[in-house]
Amino acid sequence: MSTPNVACWGSFLAAGLLLGCPNKTSDPAGAAKPGPAAPAGLTVGLVTDVGGRGDQSFNDSALRGLELWAGGLKVSGSGYAPATPEDIKATVPPDLAQKVQVKPLGVTPLVLQSKHQEDYEPNLQTLVSQGAALTVATGFMLENAVEAVAKQNPKSRFLLIDSPIMDVQGKPYTLPNVKTVVFKEEEGSFLVGVLAGLVTQTQKVGFVGGMELPLIKKFEAGFRAGLLQVNPKAAADLAINYTGSFDNVQTGKQVAQDMILKGVDVVFHAAGSSGLGAIHAVKEARDAGKVVYAIGVDSDQFHLAPHAVLTSMVKRVDLAVYDVLRELAQNQFQAGDTVLGLKEGGVGYAEVRLDFPGKAEALAKVEAIRQKIVSGELKVPSNLADLATFKAVP
Repeated sequence: MSTPNVACWGSFLAAGLLLGCPNKTSDPAGAAKPGPAAPAGLTVGLVTDVGGRGDQSFNDSALRGLELWAGGLKVSGSGYAPATPEDIKATVPPDLAQKVQVKPLGVTPLVLQSKHQEDYEPNLQTLVSQGAALTVATGFMLENAVEAVAKQNPKSRFLLIDSPIMDVQGKPYTLPNVKTVVFKEEEGSFLVGVLAGLVTQTQKVGFVGGMELPLIKKFEAGFRAGLLQVNPKAAADLAINYTGSFDNVQTGKQVAQDMILKGVDVVFHAAGSSGLGAIHAVKEARDAGKVVYAIGVDSDQFHLAPHAVLTSMVKRVDLAVYDVLRELAQNQFQAGDTVLGLKEGGVGYAEVRLDFPGKAEALAKVEAIRQKIVSGELKVPSNLADLATFKAVP
């Protein structure tokens, strides 16, 4: 999930180079411009999906893991500047800080932002040609491109976030030079569904999805099951709308506005930048005096509307990228598939900063349910077929 490019950072923000955007007619040669030098060390490339930098969600999380955590760098103007320990610490939530010591790995980042899906494969190949020790592809939409480029470059290594490699029958298989990381989005969505079911006063809750794909259906299934666990009425009346894309802010806003007009007082989005529109709709409703809450996705989106965002279903793409880069730095990189859920710290929910009636009791209930999922006592459905047979656990 992602948002459209907020600004074309040059599409290729590299170690000391800021190159022109792919397909940018004003600079067809892509001439290099001098920029600040990055530290010497492992060169790691990253290709975003069409959402690119600035989505406040999925891509930004991956970039945080590469640039800030592994590289010790922050974006400054047209290049990088060294990040302070305080800069890094501010982005590591307390629960994660207790489990992982995040410190720079001396990584030199090369980042290409994709303007179109047709850019995925050439962008990946460009980073391989630039000598990247590892090339990271952020998003399930890059799966075909990773498969093709990995086969063409068997000595290069790749990390694909959010999808396994799939054969022509749609079945996962492995390549010897590709590591994939996927998440149990349904588990984090279940928890925010529980919270939504406890918070709603109108008993009307909404879900805004992006494209109707199996990945986004995992969010929907988990969220609906979480509602069902604590509030069957709200689960039965759940308002669901898919925007058809991940990069249409206005459509997301319109969808959420319609839900709010119909009495929905909690809106959870899994829609990339379309979801940013949904958050804005909730913000405007709050500004007008309505008691309504937004639930963000992938990253903690509280800062987008501090008086309106209840929590976010956090997917730790930053941690996944950082952990693999740490393995790479220690010569321990291994191809294969990895799945991260609540137990592994791959998903969860952001700090609940807003007050509401019964907050302490609600959070205690969410935490108790989290423990049941981690222990295996409660199995969260990952698709709508499994949701049909889901039964709440006492």
